[in-house]
Amino acid sequence: MRDRKTGLMRQGRPFRVSSMGMIHGILHSVLQLAVRDGYIQKNPAEGMLTEIRRSMRQPRPHRRAFSVEQQVSFIEYLLASPRYKPWLPLITVFLGTGCRVGELIGLRWEDCDFENDLISVNHSLVYRKLGEEKCRMHVSTPKTVSGLRTIPMLTEVKNTLLREKERQEQTGGCISVIDGYQGFVFMNRSKTVHNPSDLNRALERMRKDYNRKEEAAALEEDREAVLLPHFSAHNLRHTFCTRFCENETNIKMIQDIMGHADISTTMNIYAEATEEKKRQTMKNLEGKIRIC
Repeated sequence: MRDRKTGLMRQGRPFRVSSMGMIHGILHSVLQLAVRDGYIQKNPAEGMLTEIRRSMRQPRPHRRAFSVEQQVSFIEYLLASPRYKPWLPLITVFLGTGCRVGELIGLRWEDCDFENDLISVNHSLVYRKLGEEKCRMHVSTPKTVSGLRTIPMLTEVKNTLLREKERQEQTGGCISVIDGYQGFVFMNRSKTVHNPSDLNRALERMRKDYNRKEEAAALEEDREAVLLPHFSAHNLRHTFCTRFCENETNIKMIQDIMGHADISTTMNIYAEATEEKKRQTMKNLEGKIRIC
C-alpha cells in the first residue's frame, strides 16, 4: 500500500529513511555508470535522498559538540596515553580545521601550503561500490562550490602537520594511490588511507577507555567525572564549528571556513553555541553584582 503522507510504498509499516538510503546508493551507482558510458547525460538519482528526507520531514540527527571541559580533558588523556597518542595528529587537525571526515582522510601534502599557512580543500575520499567492482576508496569532488575552500592553519595545526611530515620523511609515508591521487597525509598502521568506518570505531574505543579511566579518577579524587557521549568524526567537525561560533560573530566567515552550502546550517550551530555562551556568561556573573 502507499503511504498517504510520504507517497512511499510500504507493507505494514513506513519505509525507513536508512532503507531508502541503501536503495538510493545502489541506484545512484548503477546510473552513474550509465552516465559514464554515455547512455544518459545526467544521473536522475542525484540529490534524491535529500528530497526524500524533505518530503518525509525527517530531521537530521542532532550533532553534539564537546564542551570546552570535555575537549581539554580528552586531549590531555590522548597526550598521556601510549596507545592512543599516535592518533593525536589526526584529531588535532580535525579539531583545528573542522574538515569533514572524507576531506581530512583525503588531505595530501600538496594541499598544505606551509609558506602561506593554508590548507586547500578540493576533494574528499569516499568508500563505496561502483558497478560490479568491490567497495573501495574513490576520489570525489565537492558537491557544491562552497565545498571548495581554503582553511587558514592555526599554529597548533601547522606545527602538528610539520612534525608529522618530518616523521614520515624518516619512516615513510602513505602508500595509497586512489584514482591517481597520492601523497596522503594521514594513514593507518598498514600505511594506507583511513577507512571512515574504521576511524569511527577507533574513536569509540578511545571514548570507552577514556570514560573508564575518567570515572576511576573522579571517584578517587571525589569529583564529578567529565565523561564523553558517543561521538564520531563528524562530532569533531561540529566541535570545531561550535568553538568557532563562540569566538567569531561573522556568520559568513564561519560558513566559508566550514564549507556549508546552506547558511541556515551555520546559523543553527551559531545559535546553539551562543546560547550556551550566554548561560556561561550569566553564571560567571552570579554573585558579582547586587540585584536585590
